[in-house]
Amino acid sequence: MSEVDDMDRRLLRLLQDDADMPISQLAELAGVSTGACWRRLERLESSGVILGREIEVDYRALGYEVQVFLRVTLEKTEPNAFHEFLKAARDVPEVGDIQSLLGRVDIRMDVRARDLAHYQEIYRERILTLPHISEIEALMLVSEVKDTNRLPI
Repeated sequence: MSEVDDMDRRLLRLLQDDADMPISQLAELAGVSTGACWRRLERLESSGVILGREIEVDYRALGYEVQVFLRVTLEKTEPNAFHEFLKAARDVPEVGDIQSLLGRVDIRMDVRARDLAHYQEIYRERILTLPHISEIEALMLVSEVKDTNRLPI
């Protein structure tokens, strides 16, 4: 990838504020022509700096009121324990993010449920049946103080 310059950073800052902004408006705010803006965005996308644009969903508006973060420690006596756990965890529809970690905890997962009864059902019927679990710690989200993927570039 060629080097990211100040104009690229300016475009990225603007896109972090509004990823759906029309190129003409983006170009005007950045102080470049529409053609130059389009070429820079194409270069940033083809070089892998911009991976895509996402839609943000309000899960509460869809009736999912409960979010629980699970910290999972795996029993690592089997050689394929990690792989087998991840393969099975990906198939749980209510599990959103899954991250592998370095440290005492092996996996962090986000679970979304309509209410506590629904969460208990997911936990008993889907989470506890996942292979190679040694320990689980559940942390229920009470409020979000800051939620951003914005990078100070």
